[in-house]
Amino acid sequence: MLQIELGDITVDVVLKAIKNVRLSVHPPAGRVRISAPTRMSLATIRGFAMSKLDWIKRQQAKIREQEREPPRRYVDRESHYVWGKRHVLTVSERNEPPSIELTQGRMLLRVRPGTGARTRHAVAEHWYRGQIKTAVGPLLAKWEPLMGVKVERFFVRRMKTMWGSCNYKTHTIRLNTELAKKPPQCLEYVVVHELVHLLEPTHNARFVALMDRFMPAWESHREVLNRLPIRRENWSY
Repeated sequence: MLQIELGDITVDVVLKAIKNVRLSVHPPAGRVRISAPTRMSLATIRGFAMSKLDWIKRQQAKIREQEREPPRRYVDRESHYVWGKRHVLTVSERNEPPSIELTQGRMLLRVRPGTGARTRHAVAEHWYRGQIKTAVGPLLAKWEPLMGVKVERFFVRRMKTMWGSCNYKTHTIRLNTELAKKPPQCLEYVVVHELVHLLEPTHNARFVALMDRFMPAWESHREVLNRLPIRRENWSY
């Protein structure tokens, strides 16, 4: 991997078969990455990075200031969030298949006796993934006809650096399991964001104009999403 130095900021540079330069800033320390077309010179990439230096510093500051969730141990009275609402965990050990049930501000986690923290975590991840899968269908049914696009498939998985991603060539999108912990409008914003990428693959002026057209309050939703506590290895969007 190539690198360029902008004062005290190191920028990782990846050359690949793409048409446009892509700039991103990643947590937890604000690592900067530029993906650029293979034909582009380092001098040109450096000039681009310099032109975005103020933006890079603002993004790094946001990432470093964003609150991090404490590690979860999946024990009684631990706080867990579902669609933006806090639930107090109760663990019930029974000789039956694991499950999760929400009731009156509580999250009841049923596991077999002796189940360790890693397996409890896996049960919760699977349950959160199911929450996203259930919620996405109605959102696609709402937005696809409004935007004139069609998603062939969507995937839900734990992602370390993105809330979502889109492959505009295959018309597939990927969504982060963690979105099930955020307010519902955050998931809807990310879905619309990825659907717009089916119309415009890059974050250029046309992309912003399309977001403004389809979801005028998208910047407010993004601010909510990026202000909420995140996992310790997480990011902003």
